[in-house]
Amino acid sequence: MMPRIGKPAPAFSLEGLAPDGSFKTYSLADYKGKWVVFFFYPLDFTFVCPTEIQAFSSQLDEFTKLGAEVLGCSTDSCFSHKAWTEGKLGVLRYPLLSDLARAVSASYGVLIPEKGHTLRGTFIIDPEGNLRYALAHDNNVGRSVPEILRALSALQTGELCPVNWKPGEATLGKG
Repeated sequence: MMPRIGKPAPAFSLEGLAPDGSFKTYSLADYKGKWVVFFFYPLDFTFVCPTEIQAFSSQLDEFTKLGAEVLGCSTDSCFSHKAWTEGKLGVLRYPLLSDLARAVSASYGVLIPEKGHTLRGTFIIDPEGNLRYALAHDNNVGRSVPEILRALSALQTGELCPVNWKPGEATLGKG
């Protein structure tokens, strides 16, 4: 079951591949006071995943401007992440976490147990550690990084944002 919006995001502490190529432990608690975009992708060395992973990396400056940290995660090992980034995927500007035990994927409601990997899941966590956005969908369709940036911007207004709202446009005021 997916965690509830407005409630604390499931805590995690996972080993990950840092942008510098080293292995490091990443915990949600380390990001207290910051917005976090935490996304799951099915598997390394697949077809749709690199398009998303590279898009997050190429648009990282936009997330940084919004005070957000980006963390990617799959059920692959850190060694697989490292081999992929040193090969076809290329260098990334944010960490890729490894959920080998599949416990974090399950706690976020995106694990497909019979396959041992995840759906495409995207979660936005506010500076207090509360889940503010959750989206999971079929693995055949890549997510839209500009839409995630738009949703993050809308959440940061603290106001009601109408359909197709874009940063800089009027909101509907406080809810």
